[in-house]
Amino acid sequence: MIHLKNAQTIDGNVIDLSIQSSDDITIKADGLTILPGLIDPHVHFRTPGLEHKEDWRTAAKAAIAGGYTTVFDMPNTLPPTITESRLKDKHAIINAQLKEIGIPLRYQLFFGADKQHFNQIPLVAKDVIGIKVFMGCSTGDLVIDDDESLHAVFEIAAKNNLIVAVHAEDEHLLQESKANYKGPMTYAAHSVIRNIEVARTAVEKAISLTRKYGTRLYILHVSSKPELALIKSAKQEGLPVFAETTPHHLFLDESNYETLKGRAVVNPPLRLSEHHIELFNAIHEGIIDTIGSDHAPHTLHEKEKPYGQCPSGMPGIETTLPLLLNAYHQNLLLLQEIISLTSERARKIFHLAENDDMVLVDLNKIKKVDESKLKTKCGWSPFAGHELKGWPVYTILEGRCYTID
Repeated sequence: MIHLKNAQTIDGNVIDLSIQSSDDITIKADGLTILPGLIDPHVHFRTPGLEHKEDWRTAAKAAIAGGYTTVFDMPNTLPPTITESRLKDKHAIINAQLKEIGIPLRYQLFFGADKQHFNQIPLVAKDVIGIKVFMGCSTGDLVIDDDESLHAVFEIAAKNNLIVAVHAEDEHLLQESKANYKGPMTYAAHSVIRNIEVARTAVEKAISLTRKYGTRLYILHVSSKPELALIKSAKQEGLPVFAETTPHHLFLDESNYETLKGRAVVNPPLRLSEHHIELFNAIHEGIIDTIGSDHAPHTLHEKEKPYGQCPSGMPGIETTLPLLLNAYHQNLLLLQEIISLTSERARKIFHLAENDDMVLVDLNKIKKVDESKLKTKCGWSPFAGHELKGWPVYTILEGRCYTID
């Protein structure tokens, strides 16, 4: 058994707790607060095919360090996960890598929507957490950019009781914006080209498809006020629409291009800081359901390339919880809201079974984000040097206790 002594609940009660385990461990948890094991519904662990950026050996260690015990991995790998056989192969690779390091990280896989392989979706319906639809181009070649294909995906997903997770950027508007852009091709151009209207239009289209087919819709990395207005209206209408935002859209903005340069390039792009308060308000109102780290590592060499060659994405699974806890200290979030965002809502939306996983956090621990101590293979963070208050100390996963250093 794992015995916790003098741990605190989020309402301040001090309790002793025992967790089923083959180990016999006693943790003096004085001053530590119990949170449920975190669920990250949006990661890119880059396996197979992109292991120079990340693999499940390094990513699982990063997840544990961030307090995460469950992750949902995306299909835009090499090759992409768009057939039943590739799904089986991916499971085999992941299971072997996790066994190698002895971390039984809980995981689910999204299946990629591909125009040539819609017939594969019913074959994997019981084996995936949902269908991922790229409405606009991002990392990899998966994109569904025509209405006929979008209608087909939503209809197939509804018939097979699958949730559709959308990367909501309209490909046609995106290409039009790119063609019309006449400014300097700096990293900051990314936010101009992939502007808010590109995202708003895609969100509006996805919601209209949910209205037509009754498909459960999960809108990834919501970044702006106009998207939130559409999502709020859809929820009020009673549509099965759920929304995620990310730590980088909550805590970074367009001004960060100046210092972060290519490290700040992400899809959808960073917005003006005025959208931060809108996102926090949406969390308070229940419009935003979850936080996804969108952990999308690239090497520093790749991120240092000029704009147009620099890939989009940034790592985040190790810093999401400290950023949220720091926001709690800034009176931007309640602890219960953090629990809701990082575990409770995802468990309900994706119908996950309950478990005994938990993370013990020191709410008063102050530490800077130190790139030399990160577990992710890419070895960098857009929040490097940020001093944050509130860090995980122990992660308990399937009856195993991991100390976070």
